[in-house]
Amino acid sequence: MEERKSLDRRTFLGAAGAAMAGATTGGSPLPVATAQSRAISSPRRTTIAYDPDVLIVGGGPAGIGAALGAAWHGAKTLLIEHHAFFGGVAAWCLGMPINQMRPDRQARSKVHELVIEKLTAYGDQAVRIGQHQLWCNVDYLKVAVLDALDQVGCKYLVHTRAVDALAEGGRLAGVVVSTKQGLATIRAKVFVDCTGDADVAYFGGAETMKEIGSLSHQTLCLNLTNVTADQVRKANIRDIARKAKSKYPLIPDSWGLGKVSNGSSFYINHAGTRDLGQFDTTDPVQRTEAECQSRRQVLQMTLAMREFGGDELKNIELIGTGTQIGVRETRRVKGPYVLTEEDALSGRKFEDAIAWRSGFLDIGFVRLSKMKIHDVPYRAIVPEKLDGLLVAGRCISATHVAASAGKSMGNCVATGHAAGLAAALAARKGCTPRELKVAGLQDALRADGVDLNRAGDEQEELVNKG
Repeated sequence: MEERKSLDRRTFLGAAGAAMAGATTGGSPLPVATAQSRAISSPRRTTIAYDPDVLIVGGGPAGIGAALGAAWHGAKTLLIEHHAFFGGVAAWCLGMPINQMRPDRQARSKVHELVIEKLTAYGDQAVRIGQHQLWCNVDYLKVAVLDALDQVGCKYLVHTRAVDALAEGGRLAGVVVSTKQGLATIRAKVFVDCTGDADVAYFGGAETMKEIGSLSHQTLCLNLTNVTADQVRKANIRDIARKAKSKYPLIPDSWGLGKVSNGSSFYINHAGTRDLGQFDTTDPVQRTEAECQSRRQVLQMTLAMREFGGDELKNIELIGTGTQIGVRETRRVKGPYVLTEEDALSGRKFEDAIAWRSGFLDIGFVRLSKMKIHDVPYRAIVPEKLDGLLVAGRCISATHVAASAGKSMGNCVATGHAAGLAAALAARKGCTPRELKVAGLQDALRADGVDLNRAGDEQEELVNKG
């Protein structure tokens, strides 16, 4: 009733305003076809052709892991993504390494290996494999992910954004998505939130956490060419930044240029918005400012290198920027257990372990600390107060600092794999994820090649850097 009153008032004011405009100007009233007001129609609705057991929202590293894990175990799986491609930050950061995919050069799971297999099938232009990371040409990566999804029989949709969620009796029942044909509600037996921002959990009423005032900053990655590796080595970026700062105030104090796969271009993943202020990218106004400031920053960095980089960088060319800024932290789901900094530093083991995280405790360009490999308990991927949902990736249940210990993409694939597999098992058994017996999930993960006895292992700095 209140909504109808509001619409009627809006219609009245619009018509009255048009009439007053004609009266005050002394001219004749506007033509009827222009002056007529039309009530705002209800949102257009459509249907989605798929009827999944498991719906996975978000097609970044966590979503890819979840989709492969669920579909490989026989669940009718649908993966949706609001961009035009899958890969998330691995794809829109234009060559930044996908870290912790093969720690110590050892296979991590059959899910990780399937992605690597599909990449290597396209040759050395597609991927270069390091001590733990993959350096990819991102356009090969986008197709390799499709190949992997097709192999396991996962259905998928792009240009499909989650905009709301339906909860019934404390259980998630559907996700409302926006498409070019209108809004649609996708129902499933179990859902996995891999949005990074915990969108589905938040829309569904789950408790979330967010560190306003100390959120990790964002970075818009960029690609450059018309420069050689030798010229890059000789350039003193810190000196260039110092000389250029007064003319180009948005640039950071320094940055590095990394080689893209086995090609001739370079990528930059830098300090981003660290010196530009705090941005909560779940806020539309702050998100807009972060995105737009970052694009200005990219141009200033390029111009600074061309103008102050001497003979080495005077001809460097900007050839691309990321689809969006890379976001390191926003909302995190509150689970029955919240991972802590001490868990990461001590290499804590958990009886209900379903994945492990390796690398550095890395609050991007703010703090970098050594840590031990540590477990992720099942209790950290189940929302405390909403059934029917699992979470994976950077929005799992963790403190602000502990979240930074798990954001390497290989770790996100691992929690995604566990969440997707758990969703498939819960759908098959007709139970909620909360009711699933963890021992059975652990057995299935071991069968998929996951070693659940890594917690406490020390890591060599060289292997985990990057």
